[in-house]
Amino acid sequence: MATLHTRAAARLMMAPSVLLLLAWMIIPLSLTIYFSFLRYNLLMPGMEEWAGFTNYSFFLTDPAFFQALFNTLAIVVGVLCITVFGGIALALLLDQPMYGQGIVRILVIAPFLIMPTVAALVWKNMFMNPVNGLFAWVAKAVGLQPYDFLSNSPLLSIIVIVAWQWLPFATLILLTALQSLDEDQKEAAQMDGASAWSRFIYITLPHLSRAITVVILIQTIFLLSVFAEILVTTNGGPGTQSTNITYLVYAQALLQFDVGGASAGGIVAVILANIVAFFLIRMIGKNLEA
Repeated sequence: MATLHTRAAARLMMAPSVLLLLAWMIIPLSLTIYFSFLRYNLLMPGMEEWAGFTNYSFFLTDPAFFQALFNTLAIVVGVLCITVFGGIALALLLDQPMYGQGIVRILVIAPFLIMPTVAALVWKNMFMNPVNGLFAWVAKAVGLQPYDFLSNSPLLSIIVIVAWQWLPFATLILLTALQSLDEDQKEAAQMDGASAWSRFIYITLPHLSRAITVVILIQTIFLLSVFAEILVTTNGGPGTQSTNITYLVYAQALLQFDVGGASAGGIVAVILANIVAFFLIRMIGKNLEA
């Protein structure tokens, strides 16, 4: 009986925060769903009318949508490949004893603390600028023609910028998992004649599998909504070559003033993100049960 009273009291104390959280989520979502069924343009106030599923039809059949969907998936997959493999390599490197190990770890983690807008500006003006950027200076120093990354390879440039920001996060998670590995296992395998590669494949990598899964889940949720890097560097261009779904919704709402179409795009983006999150959570659940 005491346990039941304790649970009831706990639920009662949690109720205000839960209700506030639900209101904070449900009210904007409900308004977005409502607007998605309207023909609503900010340039024509008071001219709203019911449009049914027309906004969804236009958004899903727009050629820019398929390009944006491909770009969104390309950014997620590209950044994950760089951060997971790079994170494992950096974690293994930082796990080795070295002089100034603490300072090195802080420097490696530092990019994750930089705001996305600032990071994008640094890469755009200091590294990838075809006239005054560092890469252009190196190209000229070796007798090559400077390459305009943001114009000729916009999507790849976005992937590199975002991966540079998320690599420290992956490194930190994987390094933490690596430090929990029992050294006796590695020493026993080494005494049995196992090579460094065999120890990595059969001992270290299986131990890191859960941490890798967590990195993939958390990063995927955030990478589906990459925006600041695209806005600051390429504005989704040239054309729609670096436009993802988040930027496409922004362009629909704030550049074309089409609130109805943008709301429909926002709902589509939420549905796609939830589908991806559902499968990733199932994958993580199976991984943790194994």
